Amino acid sequence: MDNYAVFRTPQTINYGRNSLEKLGNEAALSGKKALIISDKIMDTLGYVNSCRNYLSKENVENVVYLGVESEPTDKYVTEALELLKAEQCDFVISLGGGSCIDTAKAIAVLATNGGYIGDYMRGNKIAKEAAIPHIAIPTTAGTGSEATDVTVITNTSNDVKMMIKQPAFMPTVAIVDPLLTITSPQSVTAATGIDALSHAIEAYISRLSHPMTDMAALSGMKLIVNNLLKAYEDGENLDAREAMSLGALQAGMAFTNASVCLVHGMSRPIGALFHVPHGYSNAMLLPAVLEFSKDSSIDRLADLGRIFSPEANSKTNKEAAEIAVSSVRDLCLQLNIPNLSGFGIEKQPFESVVSKMANDALASGSPGNNPKVPTKLEIEELYHICFNYDFSTDNKVR
Repeated sequence: MDNYAVFRTPQTINYGRNSLEKLGNEAALSGKKALIISDKIMDTLGYVNSCRNYLSKENVENVVYLGVESEPTDKYVTEALELLKAEQCDFVISLGGGSCIDTAKAIAVLATNGGYIGDYMRGNKIAKEAAIPHIAIPTTAGTGSEATDVTVITNTSNDVKMMIKQPAFMPTVAIVDPLLTITSPQSVTAATGIDALSHAIEAYISRLSHPMTDMAALSGMKLIVNNLLKAYEDGENLDAREAMSLGALQAGMAFTNASVCLVHGMSRPIGALFHVPHGYSNAMLLPAVLEFSKDSSIDRLADLGRIFSPEANSKTNKEAAEIAVSSVRDLCLQLNIPNLSGFGIEKQPFESVVSKMANDALASGSPGNNPKVPTKLEIEELYHICFNYDFSTDNKVR
């Protein structure tokens, strides 16, 4: 790393069981009227009503937008922003997975800086004005979005996932209550858990990593590796759920300050074009990309291998790095992660857009942070490998 580094986090993080009870106090410090960004599932589960009750106790008015139905799009941002302005809300609360949080991030910035969210991509427009306060409440242990200054919004006009990273997008407050993750189905637990693991691994092997991000990434990897399968097999295991929530939070803190790499660069186009949930698209790519990157990150992947297997402490770094890759592959198999074909993507439509996806991946900038920076042809080859990837055996990746 260079001598200079930055480590950004929300101003306040409330963490632990029943920390949602702090919402009223945090809201009263944020404004007089909140726009709650959530979805119909959270509403059905009663989580939206719980939030509204905490706000009412502190005499904080609120209105609700439940239009987030999938990966966040510019359409959701426009709709919710119009509601915020019409109702004269002065801060925003996000409740749900990364889609709800990312949507709220965009609204918080646009409320004071204006324009279209795509204007902020690649730093073409800088958010110079402070965003309105944003309280982020995750209900999955995965994205870590509650602690990042990144938002990913799909441009519905060209099916491109716009990855936007600026300090103004960092939530003001994060409330991480693991009790909210208990209702996550097995498939969501698996996908978001591998998403969190991807964040921690990529932050650790990133060319932009530094000691502060390493600290969070290593702790996040340990928590996730030791608890993801437990949470998947027994969703009522509160200790495992709590460890996963903390691991996802730490992974988010790590990657927002060190950046993600090739997995995320390749994942976003898959999600945009084939509507694959972000956690799944990361998981489908992670083992193959780690194999591709291994020789350029032996020492760092060796640390991951020793987290998975204490026996790796007696192995060489090269052997421990191989254990890391095979262990990630085995974990995906145990979590029933499908490959691209198994998810239901048809081969011909996939093949027809491989070149576009490779271009979009490179344009995002994330592959440039990878230990081994790929060419467009190498990214295309990785897409082909991942289409029919077999998690039960070694797969040849050059």
